[in-house]
Amino acid sequence: MKKIMAASVLALSASLLTPLGTTPAQAAAPRTALPAPTGDLPVGRTDLHLIDSSRPDPWVADRNVRELMVTLWYPARKTRGRTAPYVTPKESELLMRSEPRLDDLPADTLAKVPAHARAGAPAVTRKGGWPLVVLSPGMTMPRATMTSLAEEFASRGYLVAGIEHTYESLATTFPDGRTVTFEAGKAGQTPETGAKVARVRAADTEFVLDRLGRSKRWNRLIDERRIAMVGHSVGGQSAAHLLPVSERIKAAVNLDGTYNPKTPAKPVNKPFMMIGNPRHAPEAGGKDGSWDAFWPHVTGDWKRRLTVTGAEHMSFVDYAVLLPQLGLPVAPMDGKRSIEITRAYVTAFLDLHLKGERQPLLDKPSKDYPEVRFG
Repeated sequence: MKKIMAASVLALSASLLTPLGTTPAQAAAPRTALPAPTGDLPVGRTDLHLIDSSRPDPWVADRNVRELMVTLWYPARKTRGRTAPYVTPKESELLMRSEPRLDDLPADTLAKVPAHARAGAPAVTRKGGWPLVVLSPGMTMPRATMTSLAEEFASRGYLVAGIEHTYESLATTFPDGRTVTFEAGKAGQTPETGAKVARVRAADTEFVLDRLGRSKRWNRLIDERRIAMVGHSVGGQSAAHLLPVSERIKAAVNLDGTYNPKTPAKPVNKPFMMIGNPRHAPEAGGKDGSWDAFWPHVTGDWKRRLTVTGAEHMSFVDYAVLLPQLGLPVAPMDGKRSIEITRAYVTAFLDLHLKGERQPLLDKPSKDYPEVRFG
């Protein structure tokens, strides 16, 4: 993980990756849009408020329970209902006001990002249930930042659960109207903090899987034999650390996450894929070296290490397209193209390991995606 103070990912990505002298559009609200899902199935969405009374919150001393918000995206019946909001107005305000160069834009700009899933649309049932994909976002980032991936997976026949790791996101709104902000590791990221984040996210994920498994409404939609986890940044490294010790998670993908700790507690012997920016390539000599340190501990029969030329840290989630729309260019690669590549390779991974469908895309470099390097 990069050293992160109490700043949002908007501020972090802009300060690290935006060319000097670049300023966002002024005054008028920009036109924002996410890529539409490409699968055949309509997508529904609902939010769950889950309370784990078995443990106190690990980041705030006076909270004697762990509260989580989880978004479910799922194959739905065709409906004309309203689309689900991207984030709440208060979440948008906290995200927008964390970046001074966005001060002239309306505080609710991100709340008005049009998503494609329909709020509360009736779910389509399937004998045996749908494969389940758990999503874990990056540090300071709300679960909404993985919407483009979630909607894509749901449109292709997956139930998707995006976990908001409370106090690890800059803004989390609960049903009673409370909005809490970032508390985890405010003083910076150390190996000890990294290990704690991995433990907390593992506990969050197992708790969410328990609750979904016991839910009369959602259990019937889940094929509990087929569960994968996909994470971005610290969510990716957390997925990698959880994979070898979880009995339920069968496969995992790390989207550009560095490792802290740099080695897993047990060898990763299940299907696993890392896909990231070129600084993670073996010959790149990246400063943290965590991919090189972690890779020998991936011992399963199926593993892939991919890098994407022109990508940056935010290229694998919604900010790839949203930050340029806000006037903050992020990466040499066009955001729509980077989302297209991420969707293609992660969906292929899920289809192979959760549905048993052969995926030649994962066997070798593709002329359709020359940016992707196998390493």
